[in-house]
Amino acid sequence: MLLQKELGVIEKSYYEATVERPPITPALVGRLSADVCVIGGGYTGLSAALELAERGYRVILLEAQRIGWGASGRNGGEVIVGFGSDGELAIARQLTPLHSRLAWDISVEALQLLQTRIKKYQIACDYVSGYMTLAASERKSRPLEKWFNDVTRQFNYPLQWVGPGDIGNWISSSRFHAGVYDAQSGHLHPLKYCLGLARAATAAGVTIFENSAVFKIERGEKPIIKTGQGEVRCNYAVLATNVYINEYGNLAPELAPRIMPVGTYMIATESLGAERASKLLHRHQAVSDNNFILDYFRLAADNSLLFGAGESYTGVTPRGLIGKMRTRMLDVFPQLTDVKISYAWGGFVDLTMNRAPDFGRIHNNIYYLQGFSGHGVALTGMAGKLVAQAIAGDAGKFDIFSRLKHQKFPGGDFLRTPLLAAGMWYYRLRDLL
Repeated sequence: MLLQKELGVIEKSYYEATVERPPITPALVGRLSADVCVIGGGYTGLSAALELAERGYRVILLEAQRIGWGASGRNGGEVIVGFGSDGELAIARQLTPLHSRLAWDISVEALQLLQTRIKKYQIACDYVSGYMTLAASERKSRPLEKWFNDVTRQFNYPLQWVGPGDIGNWISSSRFHAGVYDAQSGHLHPLKYCLGLARAATAAGVTIFENSAVFKIERGEKPIIKTGQGEVRCNYAVLATNVYINEYGNLAPELAPRIMPVGTYMIATESLGAERASKLLHRHQAVSDNNFILDYFRLAADNSLLFGAGESYTGVTPRGLIGKMRTRMLDVFPQLTDVKISYAWGGFVDLTMNRAPDFGRIHNNIYYLQGFSGHGVALTGMAGKLVAQAIAGDAGKFDIFSRLKHQKFPGGDFLRTPLLAAGMWYYRLRDLL
């Protein structure tokens, strides 16, 4: 499902409005060969391509639309350590304590890798340090405090607990009871970062073809990746398509049932001005609440407020989306009643049943990376590095994640979406109560 069909509101996001894209690259025409063919021009695919090219591999990257067209170019921009409490629980249940700790450390390394790449490749993407998870009630603060204690004790990761008496020094909203501050995580302009990765990959020797949707993979000793006008014969293929894995062809029927497309939406206000913006979020930190269906928000470089909410599990954009999003924003910041909404946008992200990432291989020469479940801005970059290491012969870190087992969503092609939507309504009701 294409972005225009997904949203049906505004085709141009705040992010698209605040970048200058390079000229579109030509579509693939004819037959080419490469050491590795990467399918997908988001963070994951670009990171894999960049890492492989810097190791000396001949890499071709195929993108069905434009670089950063999917979730990598329109997400909340929150750069977060970890896998979310549900994903971390799934990892702890399936892996040994040693490998659970290694997985956590890899997520910290993912954050450091992103920050290193910003400096190394001079990517101007408005990066700001600081991220908070907030609880909207005393009841919600109890699992948040448990998570805080678990992370600080088990992983020795520095976090700051913000109690009810101190919360007003961090955010000007009466909605929240307590929170956790992470000084190392942060936020950025996701599309600027994505385009910066593309520039770095091109400079490293990656050949990028846009408007080159893959409709078929012929599996074998040397996979053949087919588009409408051409094909690539390669030694290895990397599937970095996430929720769009079967959008243009049945590329990996064994993988698609393990991820679910979830619609998520954002609005951007007009610029609030520096003084007013700082009064809302005193440290310009990114924020998410810890509801099951969450709100997330942050300040952009021009002091606009970017507010995300309204997840849809039906595959259909909610009616009256902008009005509903504005209402959600005013529930958090009622002092913004006079502020205009300048942009609204959204689309699909991918979700696994257990919220843990899903990495692995098909026939030993086709690698896949999917299921980032809302924690992909940092982890996708590390996933690309891990798959490059695995192709180069060092699969130690990659296989920590490939050991994780993932269930199919129940209901098959016809019932899994309504079943998930019904489940989400239950959790929404719990959040509201």
